[in-house]
Amino acid sequence: MARLEAKKPSLCKSEPLTSERVRATLSVLKGIVTSCYGPSGRLKQLHNGLGGSVCTTSQSSALLANLSVTHPILKILTTSVQNHVSCFSDCGLVTAILCCNLIENVQKTGLTPSSAIKLNKHLLNLCTTYLRSKDCGCLIPVNFDNTQILLCLVRSVLTSKPACMLTRKETDHISTLILRAFLLTIPENTEDHIILGKSIIVPLKGQRVIDSTVLPGILIQMSEVQLMKILPIKKSDSLKVALFHASLSGDLSDAGEGTLVVDYGVCLENAVLDQLLNLGRQLVSDHVDLVMCQKVIHPSLKQFLNMHRVIAIDRVGVALMEPLSKVTGTQPIGSLGSISPSSYGSVKDLRTAKFGFKSFFHLIPNEVTVCSLLLGNRNDTAWDELKLTCQTALHVLQLTIKEPCVLLGGGCTETHLAAYIRHKTFIERGSIPKDGGYTQTELQLITEAFCTALESVAGSLEHDGGEILTDMKYGHFWSVQADSPSVVNWPDLLSRCGCGLHNSQEELNWSFLRSTRHPFAPQTCLPHETLGSANNLTLDCFTAKLSGLQVAVETANLILDLSYVIEDKN
Repeated sequence: MARLEAKKPSLCKSEPLTSERVRATLSVLKGIVTSCYGPSGRLKQLHNGLGGSVCTTSQSSALLANLSVTHPILKILTTSVQNHVSCFSDCGLVTAILCCNLIENVQKTGLTPSSAIKLNKHLLNLCTTYLRSKDCGCLIPVNFDNTQILLCLVRSVLTSKPACMLTRKETDHISTLILRAFLLTIPENTEDHIILGKSIIVPLKGQRVIDSTVLPGILIQMSEVQLMKILPIKKSDSLKVALFHASLSGDLSDAGEGTLVVDYGVCLENAVLDQLLNLGRQLVSDHVDLVMCQKVIHPSLKQFLNMHRVIAIDRVGVALMEPLSKVTGTQPIGSLGSISPSSYGSVKDLRTAKFGFKSFFHLIPNEVTVCSLLLGNRNDTAWDELKLTCQTALHVLQLTIKEPCVLLGGGCTETHLAAYIRHKTFIERGSIPKDGGYTQTELQLITEAFCTALESVAGSLEHDGGEILTDMKYGHFWSVQADSPSVVNWPDLLSRCGCGLHNSQEELNWSFLRSTRHPFAPQTCLPHETLGSANNLTLDCFTAKLSGLQVAVETANLILDLSYVIEDKN
């Protein structure tokens, strides 16, 4: 008999944030996410020391998915960020950086967790109320009649991911393709509720980025030999389609679990083949032109269909089933029995296409709500990063339809918001709740911790030791190169702010971001003439950034409120 070990008692640790080990671990995580942030962010390579694939990235979704954390506090933080990214795709690094800095700054104040949490909630409410107001100085409404703002938003997502390895020309080309692909997913005839289509990313690894393109409909990759076997169809009207997610291979393993009772002398293979051929006869009698199957089609059934000039395509895969159903209007068929006429769909046309070394079968729908983005890049690593970035950009555009506005990027929203909060709490005393249960000193301490955390997010964009400034009129973010002279006329060195909205030739006064300065009210009116001709603005998704701000503060409050960590060591 195996010797039974006595059950070990759970390990209980009080006040986990007072531990130097926990603080050091949080500091390491902050350093990792901070160094990845922005267009000049440093890349990270994640791999298993025993071998396996290597991930090179600066994106939070890929970084946190491949980063192994064991401490419970780190798990809370990384899980919160991953949940945010799974819902909104963007602003994961912003969320993580703000959360780490807020925890660190609040601890330095020495206030009790209950007071800090209450004040953090108050400041978060000020932030969200201001960002949703019409007077917000960093909120830009989106007019879908003019795609320039949307193009700037997509370009901002692409340029923030240096592992994509794109030149300026390639960035502009991919940005245009992403916006075009997104617009193709919007149905032409819309009612009260818009149901968006889908953009399918088709890999062209090893091809030039500039050769990437967008086509309406779906591309199914197949060999040239298979394409040559497909009979040409010449019809004036639409083509009838049947889509199967059940296997048509005749394999008995697809019949499911349980006991199969067979009469003596019956050959199962022949019986199944007869059933498949009967299915083929029904498809032919129903005048079906195209049969597609998620799995395998039996060679005899495929030959029978080809003899009757019906195109048969198998092994399309589970990933294409939903888009194919949407494009063709079919109900995927899951049995070999009689088929309901309502299960059939149609497509406008069928074509063959070739891109690089790959051949495709091209389905063109009657109404375009599904499109294929053929994406090329130099190598597998850069392509994987570019694919993830394109998916993020497409999701960001979808979120912008729900809330048609964007925020200024490049650190300007964070510095502007910090200036607004300082002014609101220190100057406008009427905004402070009388029954808050905290003193004016506590409010000032937490406000400074909160605003410094916001400014640290903006400061994380600088990775080369340059100076970081903010102007005293708009509260925007400005960056100066590291080798600049110490005594200088700032307008001679500065060009434009982080978001690109303002230039240094305006009548502005600057201050170092981390220096002590008197609170001021940042100007809130946006120059409409500048927005109308905006070509190079750096923008952020409103919905994603607002959610990231809320998740960061709420997660920081949760971690600050932890009194004990209890670990079961058995």
